[in-house]
Amino acid sequence: MSTPAQTPVPHRHPSPPAPRRVTDDGEDLTPLIESLRADLEAADYTIEGIGAAVGELAAAALHRDQPLPADRATCDRTEPVALLTRLFGLGLTLTPDEVALALPRTRAEGLATLGLARIEGDGVRAVVDLRPHATEHDSWWVVSDLPELQAGGGPLPEDHVLGIGGASVTLAAWTPRPEVARALDIGTGCGVQALHLTHHAQRVVATDISERALEFARFTCALNGVELDLRHGSLTEPVAGEEFDLIVSNPPFVITPRTKGVPVYEYRDGGVEADGITSGLIGQVAARLAPGGMAQMLGNWEIGPDEDWRDRVRPWLAGLGVDAWVVLREVQDPAEYAETWARDGGHTPGDGQYEAMYGAWLDDFAARGTASIGFGVITLHRPEVEREPWIALDEARGQVDAAMGPHVLAGVRARTWLAEHSDDELLDIAWQYADDVTQERYYAHPGDPDPQVVLIRQGGGLRRAFQVDTVTAGLVGVCDGDLTARQGLAGIAVLTEADQSDLARQVLPVLRDLVADGLLVR
Repeated sequence: MSTPAQTPVPHRHPSPPAPRRVTDDGEDLTPLIESLRADLEAADYTIEGIGAAVGELAAAALHRDQPLPADRATCDRTEPVALLTRLFGLGLTLTPDEVALALPRTRAEGLATLGLARIEGDGVRAVVDLRPHATEHDSWWVVSDLPELQAGGGPLPEDHVLGIGGASVTLAAWTPRPEVARALDIGTGCGVQALHLTHHAQRVVATDISERALEFARFTCALNGVELDLRHGSLTEPVAGEEFDLIVSNPPFVITPRTKGVPVYEYRDGGVEADGITSGLIGQVAARLAPGGMAQMLGNWEIGPDEDWRDRVRPWLAGLGVDAWVVLREVQDPAEYAETWARDGGHTPGDGQYEAMYGAWLDDFAARGTASIGFGVITLHRPEVEREPWIALDEARGQVDAAMGPHVLAGVRARTWLAEHSDDELLDIAWQYADDVTQERYYAHPGDPDPQVVLIRQGGGLRRAFQVDTVTAGLVGVCDGDLTARQGLAGIAVLTEADQSDLARQVLPVLRDLVADGLLVR
């Protein structure tokens, strides 16, 4: 086995100060922040505006962290959105006159006063990442530390405040969004998940253990004219004793060796051995859910040799009094996982630290007999009535809907209905197959009268497919919203000369699955 690194990983440079809302002598910078907001609006510094300025090819390349096409597309341009793309999107230096063209109210001096840029001689260079972020309902600007692409290479500082990354986008896409009174964002970072919550929550509380991250979140709120209740502390500690209708968390779930020399990044590492952050946070979140409340979080978990991942996760859910739906999205072996996270902080093979960290990860997993690591999305729901909680542990490693939130909400409601209603009540509903449901039949040979395989397939959501018998296929085929399932089975019983009760017992397990996953709806 390799020897773990024994020396600290050097920082490339200390983190720059967080953006400022108050000067050193106590002057309120709100008017200057409002001027910046007006400048950004006038410049059309939005996702659509940037896309129009750089073109489709360059915009797609930027999503892959490839700046050259956007640089080429904007290098001779003087429109405000093109200049802002160069300054904040590409991390390039502008002249003060160019900044004045792009931000006539704020100018270079204002950016420097706010802690967003540094004036160096005749050049102005951004020291933070300021980028637009939007949903179909809202548009914001999010401020965070410079991404690795713009930060000049080398390892990132351990208090780095991450911007909008892949995990952020995943969580936002999977979060159900009912209208709620109180919502909580645990480990808010730059505040992007909390911003999403403001659209459908009357009050939003957000926590983070990093004061620096909270300063970024406060500045983002001020820039967007949004009010959040931001609290300092670890995970749920700042909200002890409180209940929420919706909780989201992109926690520091990365499984990092507790080895000297391996950096502990605040945005990803919880300081707990193995998958203790994920397992422990599930219980903490469950305790903070109000009756009827839901939670959505991401997590990693270890899987032993010949172990089903469900056997690892299921004990974490026992005795919490909440419903749970866990969807496994990806599995990596220890080497793949080590490569991903050794690179994440800006380290590269051959830099003197990457290989040592890689080895430390491998040793750490080997010490616990970890064969693979799962990544998934965890949904919790507190029942409103006294009953046995339901638990669903599913896999969806392939492509799913880009916006999973509505499907998650519908799935929680469907599973809750099933948990609170009998088989007789299930059969007395006039179910309707969903618009995206198709039936596929496969025959062993051309001309065969009966199919060998029948699949009921979902086009959206988790894109589930169920292999069914001809009776179940026939029942789904008559689920048009007019006939109840019981009436449909009665007709099939007449056609097949079978006992209706026997047919009901045959189809009920699959019928429940079809309802749970949204292939049959009311």
